[in-house]
Amino acid sequence: MTENRPNMSINFAGLHLANPIFLASGTCGYADELTEFFDMENIGGLVTKSITLHPRPGNPTPRIVETDSGMLNAIGLANIGLKAFIQEKVPILQFLPTVVFVNVAGRTVEEYVSVIEGLAPLEAIDGFELNISCPNVKQGGITFGTDPHQIEQITRAAKKAAGRKPLMVKLTPTVTDISVTARAAIQGGADALSLVNTFTAMVIDIEKRKPVLANRTGGLSGPAIKPIAVYLVHKVYTEAARPAGIPLLGMGGIRTAADAVEFLLAGASAVAVGTATFIHPDTAVRIRNGLEAYCRKHQISHISELTGGLQ
Repeated sequence: MTENRPNMSINFAGLHLANPIFLASGTCGYADELTEFFDMENIGGLVTKSITLHPRPGNPTPRIVETDSGMLNAIGLANIGLKAFIQEKVPILQFLPTVVFVNVAGRTVEEYVSVIEGLAPLEAIDGFELNISCPNVKQGGITFGTDPHQIEQITRAAKKAAGRKPLMVKLTPTVTDISVTARAAIQGGADALSLVNTFTAMVIDIEKRKPVLANRTGGLSGPAIKPIAVYLVHKVYTEAARPAGIPLLGMGGIRTAADAVEFLLAGASAVAVGTATFIHPDTAVRIRNGLEAYCRKHQISHISELTGGLQ
């Protein structure tokens, strides 16, 4: 510790990060939307919104609704597709002074692989986050992320396509035992895991007697899910990630440095800020500064000392 200043850098799946703060997928777009609010070198990394092989218009509106202590979204993976992403967004991402992961989605294993193969050679892309909360159209629409066999299969194929670049698998919480799916991803070759994705939920308009969202249901995020997310991170850390030496990216309702510390103590090596960015676009930087202050107060020389430090 130099001049009582803690070391905030970490090694995450073989990548050097200036600090353990990510911007979560789907909440920071392609990053250029947030550059006017803060300098990207102040965060450790970001995960782009989902990219699919072909452009997707997403679900019909309304597809976002605020609820108590959170929000529901049913965006439907709306995105510009691989070709436009490479042409329009990669030239922006290559100049960002932070680590860039691309969230990848698809309807088949082959689609996932095609997207990763198209991006893996690009220097602007440091790694991939596999969005397995998608229905597998070849398996009757069963979501990839709920079936351990499918998780292992898609992870192995994606890792082969990613080559030396780290592959992070994003776990859905809507399973009987998240440690089982975590171990399946690890068995398939995942370099890291991120969790948790949103919880399926519904908001009803009592005057119309209809769901508010056109999709009827959406993914719940925000402070309402934080205690559950902390629990699931700790469960995966103790039962799957720590034995395998796999780092975790924890997320779910993080708004403050104190929230981030909870996730780190539970077993996360890094944390991702999502919904809170919609309220204060610079939340990630505020959390980074708060984490440094916490380390100083508790005489912690390196931020990594917090990971798994729950007594």
